[in-house]
Amino acid sequence: MNNVFEEKNISKAVLKLGIPAMLGSLTTLIYNTADTYFVSLTKEPAMIAAVTLCVPVLLIIMSIACIFGMGGSSVIARMTGEGRNEDSAKCFNFCSYAMAIAGIGAMIIGLLFINQIADIIGADEENFEYTCDYLRWIFIGTPAIMLSNGLIHSFRSIGLIKEATIGLAIGNGVNIVFDWILIVLLKMGTTGAAAATSFGFACATVYYMICLIIQERKKNECLKMSLRYFSFEKEIVCNVIKIGIPGALITVMMSVANIVLNNYIGIYGSDAVASYGIAYKIDMFPIMLSVGLSQGTAPLVGYCYGQKNEKRLACSMRVAIIYGVVLGAIFTVILFFLNRILAGIFLDHEELIAQTAWFLRLPCFHAPLLGVINMVTSYFQALGKALNSLIITILRNVILFIPTVAALNYFFKLNGVILTQLLVEIVLMMICLIMYMRNQPEKVLKE
Repeated sequence: MNNVFEEKNISKAVLKLGIPAMLGSLTTLIYNTADTYFVSLTKEPAMIAAVTLCVPVLLIIMSIACIFGMGGSSVIARMTGEGRNEDSAKCFNFCSYAMAIAGIGAMIIGLLFINQIADIIGADEENFEYTCDYLRWIFIGTPAIMLSNGLIHSFRSIGLIKEATIGLAIGNGVNIVFDWILIVLLKMGTTGAAAATSFGFACATVYYMICLIIQERKKNECLKMSLRYFSFEKEIVCNVIKIGIPGALITVMMSVANIVLNNYIGIYGSDAVASYGIAYKIDMFPIMLSVGLSQGTAPLVGYCYGQKNEKRLACSMRVAIIYGVVLGAIFTVILFFLNRILAGIFLDHEELIAQTAWFLRLPCFHAPLLGVINMVTSYFQALGKALNSLIITILRNVILFIPTVAALNYFFKLNGVILTQLLVEIVLMMICLIMYMRNQPEKVLKE
């Protein structure tokens, strides 16, 4: 199991862990973009706006899974690095059952308060019904959404990297096929988009369950899925939640920032929301690939920390950040020069294409900054320094973002709103570099 974590060539180890995670993020992006693409074929801006408005809700559902997925991944990787396989198995068991229970609870709450949630995320008279249709099927699929998203992180932490990626590909492939069937053939609009999404996650969850059964039969030391191994050991529960909640808050606060942003963009009408929705989906490629790289590398960072290997830990961070910055720079060039072509894939209305292209060109320079921000955030999560990652998250999505978007909207209207994220991330990158310099490997390993 530890072969990839013991790889002597750090660059190769980062790629072995990062590429599957990035491919996983890429497949998720493809299906997410496919949702938008197939809905855009309806030529109905209100439907596109509804899908855009519901994205933060889906992210919040995923973030709850991250409490146990990312939190458990960090704890499992460090325990494995310390040679505590029995404890890492107990942690995996606790996280898996906790995700299932949380999924059922969230499904019930979501279905009971669906109209109120639609109001909160910014649905208006024009798109309210479409928004509720989408939310209904997302909430029905919540248990599967949580399990599939959480198990991805848990699988990576015990070395099942290939299985984690295959599960993502299966879920996303099923979603794309059913997008075409339900939206294009059966004309189900936003209902079809959400139903396809939930069904895709359900298929991924079934695959992960099969993998768990196979691994247990192979006597994998880090897997004991029997209910009799489910326990609330204080060390495991506290450590998982301590890391998991800040990790989940990253997504929750990003969703809150998106809701705030959508409400400001909504001032300028459904066309503006639809244009931003398309631009946002395209811009998610550099964002999520950067997240995939950082999350894929996090178990290696945690493993090195558990081994107290200062040199390997520092080298892993340096290599991952360089890869992240280079990747972001490539996307900046693509988005700056090809924005109109990319917008034209989803739209055929000239005015909307021009507006979407502008929305892509304005913030595209933030992509290289993500290589630093996301990797430093994952670094603190992997080390168990929950407060540091929480500080970055709060700065990014609340303290810096909300006042900035309000001020830029007041002075520069819609263009100012779109520029907010770039300005926030310039400041945040500098803060992240300072925080990392104060918490370099040689310092944290002496604590």
